[in-house]
Amino acid sequence: MTAVDSNDVTEHPRDDKTRPYLCTVCDKRFTQKHMLNVHRRIHTEENWYSCTQCEKRFRCQSYLRIHMNAHSSRYKCTECGKGFQSSSALMIHKRRHSGERPFECSVCSKRFTTSTQLFMHSRIHSGEKPCKCNVCHKTFTQHGHLKSHMRVHTAEKPYQCQVCEKSFSQSGNLNAHMRRHTGEKPYKCQVCNQAFSRSEGLVMHKRVHTGVKPYKCSLCNKSFSRSNSLQTHKLHSHSNRRPYHCPYCGMQFKTNDKLTRHVRVHTDAKPHSCRHCSDRFRWLEQLKLHLLKSHNEGTWFTCNICGKKFLTRGHLKSHSFQHEDVKPYVCSECPKRFRRAAELKSHQLVHTDYKQFCCVLCCKYFKRKRYVVRHFKKCAKKVGCSRPFLF
Repeated sequence: MTAVDSNDVTEHPRDDKTRPYLCTVCDKRFTQKHMLNVHRRIHTEENWYSCTQCEKRFRCQSYLRIHMNAHSSRYKCTECGKGFQSSSALMIHKRRHSGERPFECSVCSKRFTTSTQLFMHSRIHSGEKPCKCNVCHKTFTQHGHLKSHMRVHTAEKPYQCQVCEKSFSQSGNLNAHMRRHTGEKPYKCQVCNQAFSRSEGLVMHKRVHTGVKPYKCSLCNKSFSRSNSLQTHKLHSHSNRRPYHCPYCGMQFKTNDKLTRHVRVHTDAKPHSCRHCSDRFRWLEQLKLHLLKSHNEGTWFTCNICGKKFLTRGHLKSHSFQHEDVKPYVCSECPKRFRRAAELKSHQLVHTDYKQFCCVLCCKYFKRKRYVVRHFKKCAKKVGCSRPFLF
């Protein structure tokens, strides 16, 4: 890396300063030689300054001094105890707990916690994408997004969990993952005090209180509070495709996720483990119930009429229909009404010839699971099959 001839200078796109000092590795230019020398350390990692409290390293001693504030009690959040390098960083962080978003987009009225977030968001409306990938030429609104994208090409995952050694391409994903091990839930709802491990979870939860449902189905105008709920609705309500087949019993599914959950019935896999004891569970709901009963972790949803407790708000809502004698699920083919969506789904098989359950021995299809189980026992005796199939 050298200083170029005085005749070989370029102007920076954001100002008219000449930058005669060139980095021969990345072609970045600088106005002063000492700035080039500091920059060189990015590529060589020579003479970096290490933090004595963690493994972070810095090019400049001044950067290290600023970083050390995060380990002191000088700028510490009173809500979650997290330390920060400056008072401004702490102030921005506090907005995550309070939900304050003082910066508003003049085009779409969306609000943000920082002016930088608003500036980057404005590029969505202007269409500006100044950051370009030199491999696939995809463009991005932010340099950070480009940097993260480059790891798609390099397969780099530099952020590793020290507990289970799982690696991540982004530090934010690692931080969120670590909360699974620690149980930390720093984002608390100001209305009901329910806590979340990620800020996105709190944002979506708040819609329970506000009733906001920004995602609308273009086919039936039904609205949802989450984008994935809209996608699931379209797949279940407006499509009959079931491309995923169980290799054990032939049952067909609309999503790979549902097939994966179903296969556990056959394999007896228990992927959900308790962080307090050695117990493992097949379903996430079983783990949540175990945490509530055995370790007093989590929140029960209690019926205010009969006092019965439920694991989820959805279960409580379905239960409340019994007291109100409400049957909100209406069959589109006949006048029958049902309290639960599962009851309606089971009933709708009466009106269709669709058969989703298949005998793996003779390939005969059936409408209902109990029919294929009964048939399979007879079929297995005929062909002399002794392999244990679980339904």
